[in-house]
Amino acid sequence: MFSIRPGVVGTFSGFEVASIVDAVAHIQYVTDDAGAPVRAIEFALRVLSQPANALLFGGVAVLGTLGLLGYLWVRPTIPDVEVLKSTLDGYRDLVPWMLRLAMGLPLVGAGFADYYFSPAVPGSPRLLLIGLGFCILFGLATRLAAGVGLVAYLVGLAGNPAMLLAMEYVPGLLAILLVGPGRPSADHMLARILVADGTLLGRFGLVSKPMGIAESAIAPLAAYAATVARVGLGVVFVYLGLFEKLANPGRALLVVQKYDLTAIVPVDPGAWVLGAGLAEIALGTLLIGGLLTRAVAAGAFVVFTLTMFGLPDDPVLAHVTMFGLASAVFTLGSGPLALDRVLSAAGDRPDAGDELAAGSDD
Repeated sequence: MFSIRPGVVGTFSGFEVASIVDAVAHIQYVTDDAGAPVRAIEFALRVLSQPANALLFGGVAVLGTLGLLGYLWVRPTIPDVEVLKSTLDGYRDLVPWMLRLAMGLPLVGAGFADYYFSPAVPGSPRLLLIGLGFCILFGLATRLAAGVGLVAYLVGLAGNPAMLLAMEYVPGLLAILLVGPGRPSADHMLARILVADGTLLGRFGLVSKPMGIAESAIAPLAAYAATVARVGLGVVFVYLGLFEKLANPGRALLVVQKYDLTAIVPVDPGAWVLGAGLAEIALGTLLIGGLLTRAVAAGAFVVFTLTMFGLPDDPVLAHVTMFGLASAVFTLGSGPLALDRVLSAAGDRPDAGDELAAGSDD
């Protein structure tokens, strides 16, 4: 079993795990200590070798699989859910604003807190991040700011793999590039002034023509914003489950012990780590495939919220991006290139529309 000797080490089924130090989430955001090396496969086998754990994981896997297959076979239509879907379809025009808030606020916060996209990467070109963040928040030169932000992130990633902890910026900024500023935004107000008769800015027309060219070039791709957000969020989940938990159980065990998570869900600490990792991978896989998209996005939002309460020193601002992505996916649905779309077509249940990013019935 798992035990901790205060200030020294802990052990789990014969594995030594280093003691916990002050926190800095992502697991790396709430513990500075990686713990002693723990072999991931051996760790999983030892967890599952305990009969209670094997029964728990086996039962959840069987029930989950049967439930999913049963739902796909029956495909029930619940009036309450249908009304919810119709209501969400009416929110599509708000998604650009939603994404701008989710990406802009953390960028401004990162600049003032002096870290580069992720709290795990100290130091930043403060003015760059603050400037990009405010431009995205205000919706001023929105697509340009999102493009520069994306390049800035990729440049940082090339020099520091820890940037992967903030990989949700990639789908978020890409989605903004596709959907544009939306409204309310400075770009929208400026565009209205430029096209209005008799305005001073409209007489020059120096900006309206390039803006029109950019809009016409990108407009056909806007429908894929939902796909980008969905797949991007799914990749984040798979990465967190696979690399931060299953491949790094030593650090994950420290988090379980530090926050006494077994008091919340009374299972073995090893089962906590393995279960959390597998659950995140399952959620991510469903999102990548576009299956039960809105339901999974809602589940993801609940997971993020519970994490904020369970890990009180987790840097909340660094997770606004993930809250925003989950909200956007919940609103838009699966978008193109998704299993939900295939199932809807097979069942002759047409989607609600393609007016920003084609959604799904799930």
